[in-house]
Amino acid sequence: MIRTLLSAALGAALVATPASAQDAAADLETAAAAWVQPSNAERFRVLTEQLTAAGLDYEVQAFEGGNGRTGPLEGRNVVVTIGRGPVDIVLTAHYDAVPLEGGFSQGIVDNAGSVLAMMQAAVRLRETSAAEPFPYRYVFVFTDQEELGLIGARKWLESADRSRIAAVINADVAAYGDTVMYGENNGEQSAGLLRALRLQCAERAVTCVGFPVYPPSDDRVFSAAGLPVLSLGTQDAIGAHQMWLAFNGGETPGLREGFVPPVFQRIHSTGDVLDLFEGEDVARFGAFIADLALRIAIDHAAGG
Repeated sequence: MIRTLLSAALGAALVATPASAQDAAADLETAAAAWVQPSNAERFRVLTEQLTAAGLDYEVQAFEGGNGRTGPLEGRNVVVTIGRGPVDIVLTAHYDAVPLEGGFSQGIVDNAGSVLAMMQAAVRLRETSAAEPFPYRYVFVFTDQEELGLIGARKWLESADRSRIAAVINADVAAYGDTVMYGENNGEQSAGLLRALRLQCAERAVTCVGFPVYPPSDDRVFSAAGLPVLSLGTQDAIGAHQMWLAFNGGETPGLREGFVPPVFQRIHSTGDVLDLFEGEDVARFGAFIADLALRIAIDHAAGG
């Protein structure tokens, strides 16, 4: 029964016509433009407005955050729950951007692109769940204050029922590129998720690059708690390769002295701008995430 459902659900993945794919990309590019805001409070407003427009009900989790530099600072996580059942697949992306001296990052690559991909995934899973009900919940957590020290993710997990969580998928730095990058450094408990991811990459003929060492994001909160977690991002093929060498190439990675991959020149700077956003890439990534979440849920139900 489970394998039949797997074939039906994954085989029924939405295949967009060229025209509809172009429309989806254009809609995402319009949505991305709304994220160019002067504060994280305004980004919260954009997030909730876009969730409402997508027909996605949400809850707000307020928390006391901040760090030594900011002092006490209220944060707000936004949570969307799809489906019903005793087991959760959690999907996370932070929506806050980095304040800069004398300004504020547009935060498109880090991390509006991932947020919009997760919204695409949520809509897709809602439609899939309506067609093929499955007794799992997909819990989307859009976290605040990741840039201050992964605070929002930690606050959400403190109040969550960890016994329900079968898997976590985190997305960070994903506004362009069709190469999926993923970390392999989230503990033995994540081995099953890595197998599911690699299988999906092979079946879908998606170029996926595993990083023995992958930069930290909200995933570290979940791996520290012993939960299975994947951390994903996207780049163009060259950028992904450069990033792999920078983190995993050792003392002689083959990069010229002082070279910094372009993505790390852009994020946390005034260079993280709307012009970098590619709607077609983000739509593709959102579909990939949704199908991966479904695959993990079914594998878990089958004892995989």
